[in-house]
Amino acid sequence: MTSRQVTRRQFAQMTVAAAGAALASPNPLVGLAQDPVIDALRAKGKSETREHVAWRVKPFPLSQVRLLDGPFKDAMSVNHRWLLSLPNDRLLHSFRLTAGLPSSAEPLGGWEKPDCELRGHFAGGHFLSASALAYASTGDDELKDKANALVTELGKCQDALKNGYLSAYPVELFDRLREVRRVWAPFYTYHKIMAGLLDMYLYCGNDQALDMTERMAGWVGAWHQSISDEHMQRILQTEFGGMEEVLCNLFAVTSRRQYLGMAGRFEKTMFFDPLAQHRDELKGIHANTHIPQAIGAARRYELTGEQRYRDIASYFWDEVTSERAYCTGGTSNGESWNTDPGKLASELGEYTEECCCAYNMMKLTRHIFGWTADARAMDYYERTLYNHRLGTQDAKGMKSYFLPLGSGYWKYYNSPWDSFWCCTGTGAEEFAKFADTIYFQDGDGVYVNLFIPSELNWPEKGIRIRQETKFPEQGGTTLIVNARKPSDLTVRVRVPYWVNRGGTVKVNGEALAAFSSPSSYLGLKRVWKDGDHVEVSLPMNLHIHPMPDDPTLQAMMYGPLVLAGKLGNAGLSETSMYPEYDTAPGGEAIPVRAIVESSKEPAGWVEPVRDQPLTFRTVGQSESTLLVPLHQLSGDRYAVYWKIAGSGA
Repeated sequence: MTSRQVTRRQFAQMTVAAAGAALASPNPLVGLAQDPVIDALRAKGKSETREHVAWRVKPFPLSQVRLLDGPFKDAMSVNHRWLLSLPNDRLLHSFRLTAGLPSSAEPLGGWEKPDCELRGHFAGGHFLSASALAYASTGDDELKDKANALVTELGKCQDALKNGYLSAYPVELFDRLREVRRVWAPFYTYHKIMAGLLDMYLYCGNDQALDMTERMAGWVGAWHQSISDEHMQRILQTEFGGMEEVLCNLFAVTSRRQYLGMAGRFEKTMFFDPLAQHRDELKGIHANTHIPQAIGAARRYELTGEQRYRDIASYFWDEVTSERAYCTGGTSNGESWNTDPGKLASELGEYTEECCCAYNMMKLTRHIFGWTADARAMDYYERTLYNHRLGTQDAKGMKSYFLPLGSGYWKYYNSPWDSFWCCTGTGAEEFAKFADTIYFQDGDGVYVNLFIPSELNWPEKGIRIRQETKFPEQGGTTLIVNARKPSDLTVRVRVPYWVNRGGTVKVNGEALAAFSSPSSYLGLKRVWKDGDHVEVSLPMNLHIHPMPDDPTLQAMMYGPLVLAGKLGNAGLSETSMYPEYDTAPGGEAIPVRAIVESSKEPAGWVEPVRDQPLTFRTVGQSESTLLVPLHQLSGDRYAVYWKIAGSGA
């Protein structure tokens, strides 16, 4: 993409959903859930109850879940090393210059370049959120200390500016925004910094970071105090990130109601009003400018109980996941929704699926699941996690901006020092928190949502649950219980939509007569004892995912996995794989033959390759093509959606 096209770029970090966690203990790390669902809201050491909507099911804190060996732990470790490799002085450079402090560091490039109007979004925002999440996920003090040191230096920049403002660019950008003159997205970046600091408080216990967040919020309050509602709506036509969510979360942490009032100033009525009335008017708008706003609506519903905001978030989620998502779970093309609902066949290309959109749709999905405990929400989450998120980081920790779905294209990643796109930041956060959704709980037991090697520590119950699996190479999982004493609870295991026959469950080696239907939870209620184990078989089968508006355009799936045809690497270069400031990788797609469908079985044109797990090939074609899971591909051209022709083609 050209820099002109990029000007509408949006992310919406906020894993700071944790920020609203009501804390019953003075220690912010005690009892903290990933998302804010606790009853008590802390007000400077005092527990204060407010009206709010509790989630039906709640995530376990990241500190209570540890990944075990497998692809997710490997990807998290790569990201972790990359975060550690980024020098603090380079991250701080533009912040120091803006504050009038000296800096001799080499500037970062790309979107962190000293003349880029988004500078600071990664260096002072995403980096802190990702580091805080990585610390909660691993307990690594080295990364925590590095992030704490960055907060200290950012605090010096804020002190030097004397008015609570903190950014890597001058206030002049906000002057242009107030005057509705051309400017990239000042509040977008400001939100990232606030969210990063709030995450540092929540996950690392950094009190200075909370104070800095409140001072930043104070500056925002002063900035918009004299702006009329009508003028504010004009200002909100410029991308503003997750400002409503982060201010809601700041209210949830501090109980200071002025933050909730400030959050309401960041509600874009032309977006919210149609959704509240169940009207899809998403065509023509920038996708990831608006997904964070739906997350903000979800947070406001949780903190106020106002049904309108639940209606907005739920209807939006329903529309995007059912009418505007591809086989991968991702959404958008060229960063926008360009068509009417269900019209996706024309949207496949080089810029299909912005990665920030997938990140934020997964965040919103966790809210939907928390309210409903509906397995269909986790079906969508799993589909997006495996097919869009897991495969968008290379072996060095570089992240993708888009996941191209046009046939003959390839994956491409940020360069080490000259990109720092929005999706570099959301990717750094995503790969730091893979453990946050595997297990949820309610008053009766635990929900096993995802089949990822991991161990859950539930000290309140005196129990640990170890999940051993090679999923998705293995169609199933094993749960092993370690209990200090017998514990009466229900273990609910998700039976995904793709298990249409043959699923089984064994408890301590004994097969149970009953199973559960697809898109539901299999409940196992008993008194669990040390050494108990559960073996769940979840057979995977080939099935097609056709385009809703063109059934002859089909993706092949195996269980939850989107399969991609390997088309070789002809014409690809280092520049193609690692573009710098511009997001365009350079180069053209190659043509891909249509599939001749001669079998009566919808998936009959693909068969497994013997003795090669998760490897398939086309059959009945003039040339055979290997297919592997999309998330495993890197360095090759590929095809995901295939044009299906009749046997006479």
